Amino acid sequence: MKLREMLFVILLTAAMLCLMQLPVMAEGKFKLKPGARGKLCLSCHTAFSSKMNAKHIHTPLAEGQCSGCHNPHASDHGMLMEADADAICYSCHDSVANANSASVHQVVGEGKCVACHDPHSSEFPANLVKGGSELCFSCHKELGEKIASNKYRHTPVEKDCLGCHNPHASEKNVSLLKAEEPGLCLECHKTTSSGFKKQHMNYPVEQGRCTICHDPHGSNAGAILADNVHAPIKNEMCNQCHNEPNAAEPFAVTKNGFELCQGCHYEMVNESFSKNRLHWPLADKTGCINCHTPHASSVDGLLRDQMLDVCGSCHADTLARQERSQTKHQPISDGQCTICHSPHASDNLFLQQEKSTIASCAQCHDWQTHSTHPIGDEVIDPRNPNISLDCLSCHRTHGTEYKEFLYYPDVQSLCVQCHTKYRR
Repeated sequence: MKLREMLFVILLTAAMLCLMQLPVMAEGKFKLKPGARGKLCLSCHTAFSSKMNAKHIHTPLAEGQCSGCHNPHASDHGMLMEADADAICYSCHDSVANANSASVHQVVGEGKCVACHDPHSSEFPANLVKGGSELCFSCHKELGEKIASNKYRHTPVEKDCLGCHNPHASEKNVSLLKAEEPGLCLECHKTTSSGFKKQHMNYPVEQGRCTICHDPHGSNAGAILADNVHAPIKNEMCNQCHNEPNAAEPFAVTKNGFELCQGCHYEMVNESFSKNRLHWPLADKTGCINCHTPHASSVDGLLRDQMLDVCGSCHADTLARQERSQTKHQPISDGQCTICHSPHASDNLFLQQEKSTIASCAQCHDWQTHSTHPIGDEVIDPRNPNISLDCLSCHRTHGTEYKEFLYYPDVQSLCVQCHTKYRR
């Protein structure tokens, strides 16, 4: 054998011996030892092994793929996560919602998947942290309490919220509904029977929206009508406002705007129109139903929604200012706009209930003990001789970015607006 051939054999043999000493090919991008992605982790995280006995185990964990979500060395994210939690979840579950969805569950939009799902294992399907409606009510507490106290229950709600709602997003429907109304309701309720027709005074209600009268989550009124029912509905007198059921347009109303409501609520309407300032929603073509529902409502006064949401639908800038304000004005925070303002009409500026701003504030604030600063009609504002000093001279009722609704960051900056000789 020639020297060159001998050298080749020696080198090849040495290489083979070296390869025999190497471990089997390492796993994954971190080049971990065989089996290290799961078993090795559990050798330290012994308390975590109980997760492996749960009824439902997240597939990566069941396959020992801990490093699929966690970095075994170091990370800029909590729990050594490989990336933001939502980014990790969406790397596999990218179909739960899309940008074109008509409605998206808030926790999904915020990437808070673990608010509902345990990323490792759970006793509940889909790795949910709680079962059924109990999970939903952990966030929707008020709704859960109302449902529990209802005298009349809606069967699907008793079973599970997911009977009507998608948990992540709804591609075509609002409120995460699985189908559009009334189609969703008609999946259970048959509208062809004579009993159904009689109950609805022969109106073709199957063509309309069931929730304008009924509360889909249950209520304390019969037939799960919303808790506050308009008298014509309660007395089965739909034709008091609508055309007859056999008319070409049975749901059309007999009059428009406030004129329709004036037939029953004439005292309120007449009194409102006698005032110097009228709230414009009352006077436009839509009239009272800008703010009130004409059928039934879960809110007092037949309001379309909670007062703050009704007012905020037009006065969004006021609510935004309140959100930015360092000090929250309690009537606004409590959604009680009508403590200060009349909802229909007033003789006073800004539809205030009281003629005097001082009197309006004094409903809650004892200003005489609050400050010795002179205010009132006889005290002229040094900045403007056409107005007098009152509470609004120093405070903005709907809030500012400064404490105590002040217009300036500190008291000194405020005071020197009038007391100019003390300016520095």
